[in-house]
Amino acid sequence: MNPYLHFQGIKHYFGKRKVLDIPEFSISGGDFLGVMGPNGAGKSTFLKIASFLEAPVEGTISYRGETVPENGAPLGLRRKFSIALQQPLLLDTTVSQNIGVGLKLRKIPRMEIAKRVDLWMDRFQISHLARKNARFLSGGEAQRVSLARAMIIEPEILFLDEPFSALDFPTKIKLMEDFREIFASSGTTAMFVSHDLMEVKFLTSSLAIMVGGEIKQSGATLDVLAEPNEAAAEFLEVWKKYSI
Repeated sequence: MNPYLHFQGIKHYFGKRKVLDIPEFSISGGDFLGVMGPNGAGKSTFLKIASFLEAPVEGTISYRGETVPENGAPLGLRRKFSIALQQPLLLDTTVSQNIGVGLKLRKIPRMEIAKRVDLWMDRFQISHLARKNARFLSGGEAQRVSLARAMIIEPEILFLDEPFSALDFPTKIKLMEDFREIFASSGTTAMFVSHDLMEVKFLTSSLAIMVGGEIKQSGATLDVLAEPNEAAAEFLEVWKKYSI
C-alpha cells in the first residue's frame, strides 16, 4: 500500500541558508505523526511543505502514489487537507459560522452545513457557544472552535502546528483528552508539530526528531523515546533538563 504522503529529495532554503534536507520520508494512512526538535529545526517549514502551503526548492512529493505537480497541488487535493495552528485565526463572526466556513467554500447545501456544524460543536462540547462572536472566546474555547473547523471537512490529513501550546495546563489536558477521543474515531491521518514531549507521548503513534533541518530519527513514538539514537538523545536530554 502506498503511503499517503511520500517526500523524496526535499530541500528548502531561506536565502542561501538550507533549512530543510529530507532525502526520503513517508507519512502512512491512519498515522498520527509527531514532529519534535529545537527551535529552528525546520519543523514548521516541513509542515508547510507537507500541507502544500509552500513548495520545496528541490524534491518531489507524492500523494497516494501520484506525484504532485511542481507548480503546486491542485485545489481538489489541497481541500483534502486541513490545518490548525497555535493561533486559531478565527473569523470575526459567530462560532457556528466559523466552524462551517470550510463547508460553505465547498458549496455544501446550507441544511447539510447546519447539521454537520451542530454535530461537531457537540463533539467538541461547544454547542452553548454557537451564537457567540469568536472575538470573545477564551483561549481554550477558541482552540476548540479551530479544531472543530479543521475536522468538520473530514480531512484525509490533518496538520497541527502547536495548537495546544498557548493553553494553561488544565485547559490543555482537557482539550487533549477530548481531541484524542474524537480523532481516534475519525479515521484521519495527522502530522503534529510540538515542542512538548507530554503532548507527543499522549497523542502520537509515531515520532520524527528534527535537528538542523534533518530528520535524525523516526519510528513508533515509544520506540524512539525508549531507544533514541545519539542525535535524538541529545535533543531529548536537553528538553527534559530545561522543560518545566
